[in-house]
Order: sequence, then C-alpha cells, then structure tokens
Amino acid sequence: MFDTLSDRLGSALEGVRGSGNLTEDQVKKVTREIRLALLEADVNYTVVKEFVNNVRERATGAEVSKALSPGQQVVKIVNEELANLMGGQASKLSFASRPPTTVMLAGLNGHGKTTTAGKLALFVRKLGKNPYLVACDTYRPAAIDQLQQLGKELNVPVYTEGTEPKPEEIAERGVKAARDGGYDFVIVDTAGRQVLDQNMMEEIKRVRQGVKPHSVLLVLDVVTGQNAVEVAQSFQEYADFDGMVLTKLDGDARGGAALSVVSVTGRPIKFASEGEKMGEFDYFYPDRMAGRILGMGDVLTLIEKAEGQMDRQEAETQSKKLLQGKFDFEDFLKQMQMIKKMGPLSSLLGMIPGLNKQLQGANLDDLDDKALSRVEAMITSMTTQERRNPRLLQNPSRARRIARGSGSTQQDVQKLVKQFQQMQKMMKQMGKSGAPKRMPRMPFNMR
Repeated sequence: MFDTLSDRLGSALEGVRGSGNLTEDQVKKVTREIRLALLEADVNYTVVKEFVNNVRERATGAEVSKALSPGQQVVKIVNEELANLMGGQASKLSFASRPPTTVMLAGLNGHGKTTTAGKLALFVRKLGKNPYLVACDTYRPAAIDQLQQLGKELNVPVYTEGTEPKPEEIAERGVKAARDGGYDFVIVDTAGRQVLDQNMMEEIKRVRQGVKPHSVLLVLDVVTGQNAVEVAQSFQEYADFDGMVLTKLDGDARGGAALSVVSVTGRPIKFASEGEKMGEFDYFYPDRMAGRILGMGDVLTLIEKAEGQMDRQEAETQSKKLLQGKFDFEDFLKQMQMIKKMGPLSSLLGMIPGLNKQLQGANLDDLDDKALSRVEAMITSMTTQERRNPRLLQNPSRARRIARGSGSTQQDVQKLVKQFQQMQKMMKQMGKSGAPKRMPRMPFNMR
C-alpha cells in the first residue's frame, strides 16, 4: 500500500543520508519534497502541514547525536515523526476484570466489519480467550449468514435472532447468553450502511448504551482514502469508539488514511488487517510501519510471523542445512508452505530491510503467491527420492513426468532445478565467506 510513498520519501531523504553538514537550504528542500510526497499519498492537508513543521523544527534545532551524522539525524527524525503520526506506540486490547470482555464493531458496509469480527475472534482465541459472536445486522441477512459461516469455520458460536428484533435487544440478549455460557470475550457485529445517516448513528448509540462494551472498534477500509477520515469523524460522536481497525492494508491505496486518522480523531489504530485469510490480522505497530515506509523493514513482525509457523529448533536445523548447501527440495517445500501461512509474499518482502531497493528493476510479478503455488505443484509431483536428490531431475524423462503431473512444461521444471541449484551454491558460499556478491535468484520465476 505504501510503495509509492516509500519511494518518494526514500528519494527525498537520499540526498541527506550521508551529509556530514546539513544546511538550512537542504532542510527546506527535503521537507518540501516530504510535503509533496505526503499530499500525493492523500494525507490530510492539516496533518501534512503539522508533520512538516515538526520535522523542520527538529532538523534545524539543537538536536545533536554523536552517533549520527546530521543527515542520518534527519532520517531518524522523519522515522520518529511518522511513528508519532500513526500513534507512537502500539495500543493493545485491554480486558475486563470481570468477564466477559465485550467489544462492539462499527463501520460502513463493505469496509470488512464482519470479516474483522471473525479475525478478531481467532486473534483473541490465540491469546487464550473463549470468543463468542453476536450478529446484530438486521438489515442484511447475508451479513448474518456470513458471520455464521465464519463461526462454523472457526468453531466459534454465533448468537442470532434473525432480522426482526431491534439490534440493541439482540445485542443485550447475546451478551447475556455469552455470559451464561461461560464465554469470556464477546464480539458484537453491528449493522453498517452504504452511506452515513442519522438513523444509523442513533441505532449504534442505542446498541452501545445497551451492552456498555468494554471497547468500541471502528472498522475502516483504507482503500477509500480521505473518505475513511470523514467516516471516522462522523462515527466519533455516536459510536464513541476508542480504537480503529484498518482493513485492506495489502491493497493499492495511497496510504493517506492510515497516516491521517489518528491525528484527526485522537484515537489509536489498534489493529491492521491484510488479506482475506483469518490469520492475517494483528496489532498495529506505528514504529514498525514507519520503518517499512522508509525502507528500513520490519524484522520484528517478520520474526513473530515465522515463530508462529516454525519452532526454534526446526528453524536452526533448516538454517544450518541451507548454509551447508545440503538444502533439498523437501526442505524447500516446507519453507514455502510456512511462507504461505505467514501472509502475502509481497507483504513479507516489505519487512526485510533494504530488500525493496535490491529488487528494483527485477520482475516482481515473478515473486508472488501464484508463483509459489506453481513451484509447490512441481515439487509435490516429484518422488521422495527426486526431492532429496535434485541431480536426478537432470533426466529429461523425469522432468517430462513432473511437468505432466503439475500442469507445467518440461522447460519450467528444468528452469526450477537450475535456479534451485544456483541458490544452493550461493547459500553454501554465504555459509563459508559471508554474503555473496549478488542476491541469489529465488526459484519462483516459472513464467
């Protein structure tokens, strides 16, 4: 989502990164370019003005670090101000001292509210909670059906009374049913509308007054740009939300909403939702997101995602085999399946410091989730013996058989084997003498 903004800010800061002496003209130039980059990213004008003023004042002020050059200091200031713009520190859920904790979701139709309800249920269950869903969208039977389907998929109970009773009455009875059933985390999915209207706001207010939720989360689709900011402002009075969930962060939006809503509403972004999978949902970390925007990566999130899919001992074993050049197709298949569970590949690449710059000019269409699936199909069409001994695949008859079994061509299979062997060789070189002179070509380019 932040690719264009990241490129623009990177260009703006490139000229000062190595500067030993920073002039006032340089500060003016870089802040002017930052201002244009933020406005192009659809960031609220008032927010941009305040942000640029803060950067300019700090960059020309008395802040001095012996460990950093003046140019590096500017980069540090921009990074910190970006993080501050998005809330500074992560704002995590708090739980009721006397269960159940009740969370009410608000938002417009199409912003991902019902999907967020399912994702939040899975998220809190991983924290050891016992979630319960309450369907209060009496205007869209499809929304109730969707929530029930999600509940079935996640094995989370869903309370519903259909579309006849009033939403506030359903919500109150739903929370009571959860309490009586021993559930300690209740998620109330309220009705959305295509547009904001007074009746909608009054209804949300009645539901909030009826269930007295521990937390109210406003679900915002960042793809809507500045409209998301207007929605947040409209919901503020009636829903009295204490946090926001940003959805579709893996989309093509310019990112302005994510950089504007905190300043405009005074409420933190609590969660970030990427993709359609239920597990693609986590706390929003402003400092980590700022690092990703500035091309500094997000190693902490990447590590957390990896740890959720592989235990430490297994990771150490795989790393050792990789650097010894003993990594075979069975190991590679395990790694790919782990990566697919971690989320969209494009999102993961953005978490690796400096990788986006190294990949500039490369055909990034080759590094996508479909490419992973094509490679996986070829590897699973191999015999166990072939996966463990890739040299056997130099045999044309074996390559033809694998191609038929995976719906690919013989040339695709041969290309995969060649690229895999190149990767083996370069990883072995890394194990002996450190980083190779160039990045190894990953065997994803099957087109």
